[in-house]
Amino acid sequence: MAFGFTPKHVENLHVENVSQHQFLTLALQAATSLDWQIIYKSASGFIALTSKSMFKWKAKVTVTIDQDTAQLQSESTGNELFDLGKNKKAIQRFTTAFSILLEHFDAAALDQEYSAFEAELVPADSDKLIQPPPSGTKIMAPFLALFTPRTGYYITPLILDLNILIYLLMVISGAGFMLPDNESLLSWGANFRPATLDGEWWRLLTNCFIHIGILHLALNMYALLYIGLLLEPILGRSKFAVAYLSTGILASITSLAWHDLTISAGASGAIFGMYGVFLALLTTNCIDKSTRKALLTSIAIFVGYNLLNGMKGGIDNAAHIGGLISGLIIGYGFYPTLIKPDSKKLETGMLISVSLLSVLVAFFVYTNIPNDIPKFDAKMRSLSALESTALAVYRLPKNTAKEDYLIAVKDSGILNWNKTIVLLDSVKRLKLPAPLVEKTGILRDYCIARLNCYQLMYKAIDENTAAYTDSIQFYNTRIGDLLEKLKVP
Repeated sequence: MAFGFTPKHVENLHVENVSQHQFLTLALQAATSLDWQIIYKSASGFIALTSKSMFKWKAKVTVTIDQDTAQLQSESTGNELFDLGKNKKAIQRFTTAFSILLEHFDAAALDQEYSAFEAELVPADSDKLIQPPPSGTKIMAPFLALFTPRTGYYITPLILDLNILIYLLMVISGAGFMLPDNESLLSWGANFRPATLDGEWWRLLTNCFIHIGILHLALNMYALLYIGLLLEPILGRSKFAVAYLSTGILASITSLAWHDLTISAGASGAIFGMYGVFLALLTTNCIDKSTRKALLTSIAIFVGYNLLNGMKGGIDNAAHIGGLISGLIIGYGFYPTLIKPDSKKLETGMLISVSLLSVLVAFFVYTNIPNDIPKFDAKMRSLSALESTALAVYRLPKNTAKEDYLIAVKDSGILNWNKTIVLLDSVKRLKLPAPLVEKTGILRDYCIARLNCYQLMYKAIDENTAAYTDSIQFYNTRIGDLLEKLKVP
């Protein structure tokens, strides 16, 4: 399997005891015997298109001859990032056919045949096979073409460009180049249950276009490029766009349902969705049978590896799984439109159905995910106010009268600490993620310790005794320990 922006294979072929024009004639005969289409020929070689390739695309074979040595290059012409060894096989078929002809060649017959087509050859002064090396601009052109919309490859580069643009804007606005902070991610539209369920539903879509650093962006864009070059020519613009957006939203809603307090961002959910679509189509006859098995194995390994890798911390595997499953379903849903490409009504109906069903599923899940965190936040604000009032006892002047101090400890302190315990007991009835449940328990222990401390303080002042000093010190130490626990993220 060859990887690269344009898969290719290059070999050299050396032949003795033949002239250059005899070499050329034999090479043309070999290409013709393979049913290749000769699209360019000169005294220094020729260019031919093979008869078959992946997804019925053709490979371009260039044969450049210099005296007794030829450079043979087979280059993929379709929108593919890998060739499954087809370019190498094309060169091998050519060299085999050439060797057979070489064993029985007739020099006089070759000279005669060369004379017959010599007038058709491209003149040496305009022969592109012997032109100087391409400039830097020409070398970069294939790379830049990956980000330029064209027929059969239109939506993918737009998505690539949009993701890159948003990332650059994030960095310009102050987000970290390698690792943006949570505040930056949330401000740009990351998926976060407390915010998303609090009316900011649009995060289900926006989070698909923002990334957590340059490495995250690069890996996702390569995966998108890989699947986009393969899948978009099969689906076409509309189906590819609908599939990408639908699986992205469904991946986001899966993440939202699974994670309580995880900030999620990135295109990987939608990308896994597109791999799911492709996997579904690979089990049908939409894909050329000769390449179906190899592609199915390759894509399955890619998906399996990334799902296993996603089991590590810091990776949103829920979005990956949600995208993959929804992609499989959508892929099978698109199958009827692919075997009947001329039925515009069928395609339109399917696009509307997929879009509508995706939105309805997302809406159903969205409205049924427990969302008690805003209630929790409100109760925490009330708790903070009660605590502030209770702690006001420590801010009383040193010359405060005993009676006034006792009133403050009882009415501002003990009363409000009791209220905090009642409030925290009510929090137990909320449906909260485990970290907040644990925090609530620590807060309750803290308020109980404060209450016990205040009750002992009241007795010590009222009875004018130091008998409770050790107990008060015990609870103060307990309060300090609990406050340290609350500081832990």
